Amino acid sequence: MVNPHIPRADSRKGISRRRFLAGAGLLTGGMLIGQTFPTNGAGAQTPFGGTVPVLALGAQQQPKKPLLLAHFMPWYQSAAVSGYWGWHWTMDHFKPTQKDDRGRPQIASHYLPRTGPYDSSDPTVLEYQTLLMKLSGIDGVIVDWYGISSFRDYGVLNQATLALFEATKKAGLIFAICYEDNTVKEMVKNGYLKADDALQHGQEVVRFMDQHWFHDPIYLKHEDQPLVFTFGPQYFKGASDWESLFGVASPTPALITLDGHLVAGALGTYPWPPMKGIDLNQAAVEAYLKQFYRKVRRNQYLVGGAFPGFHDVYQQAGVRASYGFLDAQEGDIFRVTLQMALEQNPDVIQLITWNDYGEGTIIEPTEEFGARYLKLVQEAKRSLDPSGFNYRAEDLELPYDIYQRRLKQNDPTKAALDHAVEAILQGDLDTARRRLSGG
Repeated sequence: MVNPHIPRADSRKGISRRRFLAGAGLLTGGMLIGQTFPTNGAGAQTPFGGTVPVLALGAQQQPKKPLLLAHFMPWYQSAAVSGYWGWHWTMDHFKPTQKDDRGRPQIASHYLPRTGPYDSSDPTVLEYQTLLMKLSGIDGVIVDWYGISSFRDYGVLNQATLALFEATKKAGLIFAICYEDNTVKEMVKNGYLKADDALQHGQEVVRFMDQHWFHDPIYLKHEDQPLVFTFGPQYFKGASDWESLFGVASPTPALITLDGHLVAGALGTYPWPPMKGIDLNQAAVEAYLKQFYRKVRRNQYLVGGAFPGFHDVYQQAGVRASYGFLDAQEGDIFRVTLQMALEQNPDVIQLITWNDYGEGTIIEPTEEFGARYLKLVQEAKRSLDPSGFNYRAEDLELPYDIYQRRLKQNDPTKAALDHAVEAILQGDLDTARRRLSGG
């Protein structure tokens, strides 16, 4: 990335999950890629303090039902909504007002959103995206957040994040923050913030989160503690820093760090595509994730990760050298990484990402691969909750239908569209279709 308590499911769901994986061609000789087993013992000391139960090898263990949360970027601006094209569409190189050799807008990505390049603060887009999440089985979002300052575009991104929070709340989705503390480093380096004031600034950021999000029922919590992810940390690297930051909120938040950035007292850590400036294959990805899951299996809070591939545009844009390339293999990389995450029985599986177009880790529908990844998420959700999740691939067309109709100025069917959205959120798709057809 550049710039700037979960109840256990019953045993039937474990069987259904194996059917899902076998059907997807991911079950080999009765074993699953990345499958791990607990070691003998009554309990184990976690890296973050306290103990967790460890079952004897071969003991029956009911799988957890993980939350599926999409890592979400709120950082896009369009001329039609914001009055300008933001950096994440242009990277100071591409011009969305011009067409490429395929007749499509030039944007800083190898992929084009099905909606075309959009604005993250557009309520019509947010409605479309949250409806897609609801119908695909995604439980909520982890929002990549740059804080509250007016430095660069951070304030604009914060306003888009506030708008996203309201959209997720309306849709009944879970919400969490992934704080980019690298923003503090950038502000200090550029003279916007004094190093001596950095900790106070961080406390103001946490107070903002506490005031606006932490106490809301939709915010992600573990045993009543709001969870804060960080892409790092990259500036506040010591445990004492985070104790000072989190000390201004009540209850005290818990920290989830990026893999490789362990902070004493953190509740857990999460994986990310292991790009090192070279091209990767499936074997390398599996090896990385196996190592990661072995390392974190006794954590108090376990976060898995699934991603579709990696295809950045930084070199073409002149931003920096590429982080490398990971071929999506027509969806196989996402299938394998999602399967490996499922087999860990985690608390959360982070879907990486909903919409980082600059790095090509997108699962929202695009012109190139349609709703491929959301269909796979549906299959996984159905394997976890076969009696409770009934949405199908064809249902994913409903949000786009509504989105297109919303674009029509003075549309006389606005009330019908509002009723259709309400019906979808209540799980009544038959009524939604009748509303859309004029019934």
